[in-house]
Amino acid sequence: MSDALKHECGIALVRLLKPLEYYKEKYGTAFYGIQKMYLMMEKQHNRGQDGAGFASIKFDVEPGERYISRVRSNHAQPIQDVFKQINERINEEMTNHPEYANDVAKQKANIPYIGELFLGHVRYGTFGKNSIESVHPFLRQSNWMHRNLILAGNFNMTNVKELFQNLVELGQHPKEMADTVTVMEKIGHFLDKEVMQLYQDCKQEGYSKREASPVIADRLDIAKILARSAKNLDGGYAMAGLLGHGDAFVFRDPAGIRPAYFYQDDEVVVVASERPVIQTVFNVPFESVQEIDPGNALIIKKSGKVSMEQILEPTVKKACSFERIYFSRGSDAEIYQERKNLGKLILPAVLKSIDSDTDNTVFSYIPNTAETSFYGLVEAAQDFLNQRKNNYILENRNTLTAETLQELLAVKIRTEKVAIKDAKLRTFITEDSSRDDLVAHVYDVTYGVIKPTDNLVIIDDSIVRGTTLKMSIIKMMDRLKPKRIVIVSSAPQIRYPDCYGIDMAKLEGLVAFRAALALLKERNLYHIVDEVYAKCKAQENYVDTDVVNYVTAIYDQFTPEEISDKIAEMLSSPEINAEVKIIFQKVEDLHIACPKNLGDWYFTGDYPTPGGNRVVNRAFMNFYEGKDARAY
Repeated sequence: MSDALKHECGIALVRLLKPLEYYKEKYGTAFYGIQKMYLMMEKQHNRGQDGAGFASIKFDVEPGERYISRVRSNHAQPIQDVFKQINERINEEMTNHPEYANDVAKQKANIPYIGELFLGHVRYGTFGKNSIESVHPFLRQSNWMHRNLILAGNFNMTNVKELFQNLVELGQHPKEMADTVTVMEKIGHFLDKEVMQLYQDCKQEGYSKREASPVIADRLDIAKILARSAKNLDGGYAMAGLLGHGDAFVFRDPAGIRPAYFYQDDEVVVVASERPVIQTVFNVPFESVQEIDPGNALIIKKSGKVSMEQILEPTVKKACSFERIYFSRGSDAEIYQERKNLGKLILPAVLKSIDSDTDNTVFSYIPNTAETSFYGLVEAAQDFLNQRKNNYILENRNTLTAETLQELLAVKIRTEKVAIKDAKLRTFITEDSSRDDLVAHVYDVTYGVIKPTDNLVIIDDSIVRGTTLKMSIIKMMDRLKPKRIVIVSSAPQIRYPDCYGIDMAKLEGLVAFRAALALLKERNLYHIVDEVYAKCKAQENYVDTDVVNYVTAIYDQFTPEEISDKIAEMLSSPEINAEVKIIFQKVEDLHIACPKNLGDWYFTGDYPTPGGNRVVNRAFMNFYEGKDARAY
């Protein structure tokens, strides 16, 4: 992807269903769970490199012994740093106590991080905060085992201010107005109430305080706690929680915006943000890994009972399509095919842009995430060329010579690796002109493969801000002296901000929005901007369910092609000699390519939760008023 785009986050959960001695005997180590957690987090490093955290719980320990361990890092390589700290502690204990080597009970009693239940998280910070306090998992501590709550998630709430205010009205004093802290305290509030109610029930039944503890653990109704906690949540989330006594849950939003997958057998229950992570780490087939249903929670009781329970009524499923276009690993069987299909479906528009002249066209891609859609584009181009050859042969079958046939069959679609992504260049010079020159060299090019008569078609997975295209890619491609540069986006035009965890919250940062504004000015229609602002302002105090997205009016005056042409004009510059064209995927074709992930609000403005409309209007008002502020 040419524009760096951050998003939150990745989760990994492992629950061991057998005693630790079983794993020692079968796999040679009681640290089996820790090893699997390392692999699951490492294979999701694409989902977050700003921070990583790990938590574990030991079951059935005596009072006075630590049973929760947690380590977090915001270092340059946070996953490695987390497991370096874990390994150092384990190795220190094993070195100092050789007698632990074959005694699993002593390992569990004396070595931190070993346990039966594990939760990990990798994080991208979408709003600049990267302190260690921002790194998941979060911990809500209590002397009552059942009231300890560990929470990590991949989520953004659109109504965090309202949720925060609810807690204040309950008499709480939350330490921070952040999504995770607010949600954790909300769950914690209802967890406390449920535990106290169960304690009163046990007391009525004649249990002593100590006898009540395992009874509370058994009776604790996780689904009920989550249902009460989630009543007013508005956002996209996949949140995972552990309770101190050993219960665990993973809860997904009603529209299925953020992903969550699980696998279980008689040894483990596993949850991750991506399916191939589980497939690879546990060597299981595609069919064995299931999706957690929208609005449902996977609940794992300490007893080992696993259930999927509906917490909130599912809405129309709007799973984030960016997961398929860019975020998730392309090693998932479905995602790989979907990305190829994105490339195939955009070929007709590409052919139109080059006048179907494939003989004088070189196809390439922006490294590295666009590679799969490039394969699809080239496959479709090969099919087009083969059909053309076939038609020629049929039309000229009576006069075709062996020599002409050989020449015809020798014609192929030309593909080259034209763009090369260099390591990050430090912009250590502060003057703008010098910085621009450094930015231009983020990408390099392969010389000697483009002729002055060639079209250069280069596919990217998406175009968000367009900065790198303008400052680097188009400039470097123009050095090869093609007659035409066609930039192809396998995603549609990104027109609206995201509010569910992707780092594109400001309208003015989106090149499609800037292009629409430029067209409004050119055509003396800029009064529409004032009208949209007035309508947004009028809704400022509406309840979310009554708010309408009026920002769509900014785009309604123009065809997608008109906006694409204006983007091409804006991203080109006078010193560029080649003709520059930019092509975007159609939204309809995106849905054909990715039929299970129909969440398209950043392309269409069709938000899956009521809070989305408030956020887009707020983002527009911030733009209009010149405020550099987050819209939610």
